[in-house]
Amino acid sequence: MSQSGSWSPDRTVPGTGDEPELLEKNVKCMESFALPLFRAGHMPVLGEWMALPLVHADGSRRVGDDVFNELFHPLAIRLLDKCDAVLRVGGPSAGADEMVRIARERGLDVYAALEEIPGCSERAGD
Repeated sequence: MSQSGSWSPDRTVPGTGDEPELLEKNVKCMESFALPLFRAGHMPVLGEWMALPLVHADGSRRVGDDVFNELFHPLAIRLLDKCDAVLRVGGPSAGADEMVRIARERGLDVYAALEEIPGCSERAGD
């Protein structure tokens, strides 16, 4: 696996507090895990990849407005029904912690580091 310096297993990014710039930073943080997961044979998916286009299409004007709140977290919760596991990255986040709680209730594996995921530990040093 090619490491360009953009991925760090100890990266911490706090929750967004409905700040668009922080949301963008969090998405980039989460996206940095997608390629290593894919190369290890997994199919990485971020709820943001699905929710943000719908939020914009439905006319949301800002993070945290009524349109955003109607779609963003509910879509992520529905997406958990299609997932095998969750990788929890970043720092403190009420939304991420809620996703982890729901994932555990549904019996999904929850990982706190890329190296914990099957197929990823042997690739971490590549």
